[in-house]
Amino acid sequence: MADIMPQSRITCPVCGHEKTETMPTNACQYFYECEACHSLLKPKAGDCCVYCSFGTVPCPPIQTAGQCCGAD
Repeated sequence: MADIMPQSRITCPVCGHEKTETMPTNACQYFYECEACHSLLKPKAGDCCVYCSFGTVPCPPIQTAGQCCGAD
C-alpha cells in the first residue's frame, strides 16, 4: 500500500493562485480561503473537501479509506 501524501497544491478557481498546503490527516477540510483574492472555496458537488475539488492530491481520508471522513 502506498504512503499517504500529506501535501497538496491547491489552486483557486477564481484567480488561479496556487499554494502547497499540508492537509489535515484525520478530517476533511470543507472551507479554504485563498490568500491572494480571499475567495472562500467550498468543495464541488460530490466531493468531500476542498483538496478533492481543487488540489493535486486528494485528502488523506480518501487516500486511506477510499471514502470521505463523513461517509457511513
